[in-house]
Amino acid sequence: MKKYITVLGLALLSFGMKAQNQAPAQPQARPIALVGGTIHVGDGKIIQNGTIVFDKGVITGIGDASLSYDKAATETINVAGKSVYPGIIAPSALAGLVEIASVRATLDNQETGQFNPHVRALIAHNTDSEVIPTLRGNGILIGQSTPEGGIISGTSAIMEYDGWNWEDAALKKDDGVWLNYPALVSRQFSFEELKFTIKKNEKYMEQKNELAQLFSEGLAYAEISNPNPKNAQLEALKGLYDGSKQLFIRVNSGKEIIEAVKLAKQYKISKIVVVGGEEAELAIDFLKENNIPVIVNGTHRLPNTVDDDVWNPYKLPNVLMKAGLTVGMYYTEEFWRTRNLPFVAGTAAAFGMAQEDALKMITLNNAKILGIDKQVGSLELGKLATIVVSAGDILDMRTSKVEHAFIRGKKIDLDDKQKRLYKKYVGKYGLTEK
Repeated sequence: MKKYITVLGLALLSFGMKAQNQAPAQPQARPIALVGGTIHVGDGKIIQNGTIVFDKGVITGIGDASLSYDKAATETINVAGKSVYPGIIAPSALAGLVEIASVRATLDNQETGQFNPHVRALIAHNTDSEVIPTLRGNGILIGQSTPEGGIISGTSAIMEYDGWNWEDAALKKDDGVWLNYPALVSRQFSFEELKFTIKKNEKYMEQKNELAQLFSEGLAYAEISNPNPKNAQLEALKGLYDGSKQLFIRVNSGKEIIEAVKLAKQYKISKIVVVGGEEAELAIDFLKENNIPVIVNGTHRLPNTVDDDVWNPYKLPNVLMKAGLTVGMYYTEEFWRTRNLPFVAGTAAAFGMAQEDALKMITLNNAKILGIDKQVGSLELGKLATIVVSAGDILDMRTSKVEHAFIRGKKIDLDDKQKRLYKKYVGKYGLTEK
């Protein structure tokens, strides 16, 4: 009997081990050259029949087919007929913070209370998440782990989607504080009347005054060289006043955008990013005047009002970019669907935006807005070798097929739980893999 129990235990153990995520990739051991592909640099340039060489996680050469490198010492990968891109960057992401939305124990994205600047997403980031490999399979190699809830949600961190733990994965720690600016009105859908109703926020001034009070206290605290005792909340706000952190403001209406930015500037907060910005076209002049970038919340959504142009969400990124704003993009629906970020950017390309500009939104522009453009976001000499190779257009769900991915030059395993289940049931029913 003991023998059978032991065999059963070993079988279950081996099954469990097989079901786990793959181990993080090994550091790059020798130079690698990707040869013959179409290189989309990320800044709008395209190199046909290009070559890109990287060593020790850093890009050491990029150019056309004439680029010389030590072929004997370099692993050459033929990517002819394929496209080479910078790794896609997902701002305002929940991968690593949320695993199963209906299981409370797996939710590390929200803290109780209204003002939590000292809550750090960094140390809650779970590198063993089953969601992260599904993002890598669509070319998303970097994400901004971002807290939610309350008026000030907490502090985000920018993570590479490979590593044993958050220390390994951190690309930029504690990069910004997240503010959910109080709405003037709320829109709620009535299933009885089958229409949206608009309700005034009766607590708007109270919430705004509480926020102003916190910013005022934070500014005064930041001017104290060695505060004693230390205040965890105000310590977390210090970076807003010395420029080491950005203030990310989730806000959508034109009027609220202006109110939120004015309030932040009143308390000497200089680095501000508007996140969402569904009505940002109504505040374009103000945003340009104050040099405020916008991270739009994708394109696949309904218009805000009944008399809006039905195509407005699709056109908005191009309208803002043509006006001279720095425009990035994030994915705002269910966290596990963040893998669709390249495709919602592709929708912007279908509605007036140049294709390379659509790519730029989710690579170089996102990197610039997050303050990591000296490291990633485009394929340039000296930047990290965070690279994606796709058999088709990475912005088109019909042709996108990521075949290679590298984070700091490390070869990333593109397997994930969904692919394993697909192969399992294709085999079970005798189907042909596509």
